[in-house]
Amino acid sequence: MRALVVDHSAPGRLALGTVADPEPGPDEALVRVAAISLNYGELPTNTGAAEGVVPGWDAAGVVERAASGGRGPQPGDRVVTRGRGGGWAELRAVHVDELAVLPDAVGFTTAAALPVAGVTALRALRVVGVRPGLRVVVTGASGGVGRFAVQLARLAGAEVYALVGSAARGEGLAALGADHVLTGAAEIERPVDAVLDNVGGPLLSELLGHLAPEGVVASIGATSGQPAPIHPYQLVPNRLTLRGVKLGDGIGHDLAHLVRLVADGRLEASVDRVADWSEAGKLATALLNREVRGKAVLTIG
Repeated sequence: MRALVVDHSAPGRLALGTVADPEPGPDEALVRVAAISLNYGELPTNTGAAEGVVPGWDAAGVVERAASGGRGPQPGDRVVTRGRGGGWAELRAVHVDELAVLPDAVGFTTAAALPVAGVTALRALRVVGVRPGLRVVVTGASGGVGRFAVQLARLAGAEVYALVGSAARGEGLAALGADHVLTGAAEIERPVDAVLDNVGGPLLSELLGHLAPEGVVASIGATSGQPAPIHPYQLVPNRLTLRGVKLGDGIGHDLAHLVRLVADGRLEASVDRVADWSEAGKLATALLNREVRGKAVLTIG
């Protein structure tokens, strides 16, 4: 089958190649992939990525063969899937607990944007205990996780502060539900209750000074690539909590919840770029250069 493989000589370190078909386990469905999305954290950005490996966390398509163990969707069902790799290929073997069936109202391009970014945002908001009236800061709000977090926090009734790197990056976030679109922590005028941090670095340290007593930080990522100088005195006096967020496994239920929100028109996937997978290197480079607002999706032609 054809697949996108790590090729350190190609643009974006990705190239189309040929690999063996996957062999599904008893609890895995075989899916013919129609669309995939790119996430910053899975891109082969250095020579440490093994040559010839098929990356890919998010993929949507049609079940070609049901799991032999009898669980999960049936052949012909349209699904969105998440795995730890192997998604950027014509065929994917995926555990039935890591997928959700799609209604006709949700297309493959939209669905492919949901798994990692959408479920990460959903689970991070649970970590901070999102609820009506909570004041929540989302850093990196123009990115994939950030745009989902803004919408989901607003749906939960929170007051949302979307923090972005520039005014241009903040365009459209108010329409998604952000009450405040800011370009720096100094613009926060009153204490906030929670931070969903995708950036890390000095920004995270600065935001600790804007947290109300009992405030919670959910650390999702560190796209700044810089250390965050955090001193104990920043955490102890107000009993602040800093928690790391990992996606984890068994996301099927949460993924189905997001699919329903999209089908009902309550959640937008915010797909900014769509291209044929032959353009993978170009799109990966654009994502790394912070030229994408929201999600980047490739269709498999």
